Amino acid sequence: MSQRARVRAPELIGKGGWINTGDKDLSLAELRGRIVIVDFWTFCCVNCLHVLDELRELEEKHRDTVVVIGVHSPKFVHEAEHQAVVDAVERYGVAHPVLDDPELATWKQYAVRAWPTLVVIDPEGYVVAQHAGEGHAHAIERLVAELEAEHEAKGTLRRGDGPYVAQEPEPTVLRFPGKAVLLPSGNFLVSDTTRHQLVELAEDGESVVRRVGSGTRGFADGLTDTAAFNEPQGLALLEDGSVVVADTVNHALRRLDLATGEVTTLAGTGRQWWQGSPTSGPAREVDLSSPWDVAFWQGKVWIAMAGVHQLWAYDPAEGTVAVAAGTTNEGLVDGPGDEAWFAQPSGLAATPDRLWLADSETSALRWVDPDGSVHTAVGTGLFDFGHRDGAAEQALLQHPLGVTALPDGSVAVADTYNHALRRYDPATGEVTTLATDLREPSDAVLVGDDIVVVESARHRLTRLRLPEEAVKVPDVAHRTQREATEVAPGRLRLDVVFQPPAGQKLDTRYGPSTRLLVSSTPPGLLIDGEGAGTELSRALELDPSVPEGVLHVSAMAASCDDDPDNEYPACHVHQQDWGVPVRLTESGTDRLALVLAGMDT
Repeated sequence: MSQRARVRAPELIGKGGWINTGDKDLSLAELRGRIVIVDFWTFCCVNCLHVLDELRELEEKHRDTVVVIGVHSPKFVHEAEHQAVVDAVERYGVAHPVLDDPELATWKQYAVRAWPTLVVIDPEGYVVAQHAGEGHAHAIERLVAELEAEHEAKGTLRRGDGPYVAQEPEPTVLRFPGKAVLLPSGNFLVSDTTRHQLVELAEDGESVVRRVGSGTRGFADGLTDTAAFNEPQGLALLEDGSVVVADTVNHALRRLDLATGEVTTLAGTGRQWWQGSPTSGPAREVDLSSPWDVAFWQGKVWIAMAGVHQLWAYDPAEGTVAVAAGTTNEGLVDGPGDEAWFAQPSGLAATPDRLWLADSETSALRWVDPDGSVHTAVGTGLFDFGHRDGAAEQALLQHPLGVTALPDGSVAVADTYNHALRRYDPATGEVTTLATDLREPSDAVLVGDDIVVVESARHRLTRLRLPEEAVKVPDVAHRTQREATEVAPGRLRLDVVFQPPAGQKLDTRYGPSTRLLVSSTPPGLLIDGEGAGTELSRALELDPSVPEGVLHVSAMAASCDDDPDNEYPACHVHQQDWGVPVRLTESGTDRLALVLAGMDT
């Protein structure tokens, strides 16, 4: 067996303490003898949610040798609240211990630069691998098998039950509901996300009329009690009176026949879309990626495809899906649809002349014109957020998940991490606050003169009278608290580290198997080195007159099983987008290393 690089793993520390351990603190010393996978995540990040799903099978298969530890490392201010982390652990079905690290202490000790990042620690307490982004489960599975064999032979492997202790669920009617739609009957249909169901509520918004779905995580068509969903979110009425459902973790669109209760699949295969997959075609044959919301506009169902930072559209007449806007790069760039950048679009609302969208990771409210061009009303980028009213160009939101068209042409925004309902008026260009003291509002439905808000973290619908005057709140502005990397002005070497998993090699049968895309905010930060290429290393030149900014780096590598006798080896795509805040100082580093997979030696 080849000698692998190892470094001693730093201790796991976090001011927020431990979750899912029965109030017990854990240390690496207690975990000695087990293979530990440390998952650096934050609950706003859809890529982190993808990794939670990727790890489920591995956790189950190796439960007596592997301990997964989530280290929650917040981006937004709200994510640093301990109760919000506790809620997120339940909301997303996290079945392993989680360390709440609101001050990013462990993040810094492990020199992490991206959400999500996975670190593998061997039974002797040494870091042996690091992976950024998604799609690494197969590589970690292979490494785990190697470590099991190696440390079983050395006598350093300890089997047994892990330290996970499940939390006691609360008996509420809804559990972390996501979205709602008003039905022709006057009832509400709500996506009861954590319970993997749809719930029809009476006009009072409280009494249960029926539940749709078995309540168990799964992917199955059928009638009310046999159909299965997986964390459903967005809902929209179709012209035929049925409801289309964004079945988020199944990467699918489903259809509910309100009359019969039958659930069928409209689009998606159940597999997650990856770079290189088809971007259009027969709807049941094309992979999707975490569809978060849906809206019927211009004869099509528009899809907030949060998992790949795009908008897609499903054509009910043709039975096809296709990309409608977005490049898959994460950020805030306006312009023609095929050039625009989004960042986890999570809420949609249609009016005759605009499709409004809540772009959550840029804390932005944006819209699409009928010609497909993309515009921004509120928001400046990935790292600026807060609660500030006034002129839209300086107003701030914090990770909004929903948007609702109002009768006067303005829109209400479910400003999720500010626990508020906000309003943007295109006529005046002003942002105001309609209501506060909501708990993680994720959607809202207009009912006459009232607006019914989905209070996700209070597990209920809340009816509000639309106020004539805005609520006054103190202005608050924030930037992401992760520290900027100090880099030297002028030449900077960018190295994306990628080491194919054991038994695999880079797939060069049809050309280069790696891709690197680099850009910056502001654009003037980069004098040279911007654009796409196939090498994972590049010389950048930074403008000394720009004191700080963000380097946007997107990397992809494809590796295949290294078996000369297999004509069709299994291949895997590894990909990650980094937004790296940088500050230019004369004493800064002249090399920036980003680990896609492996170790930076």
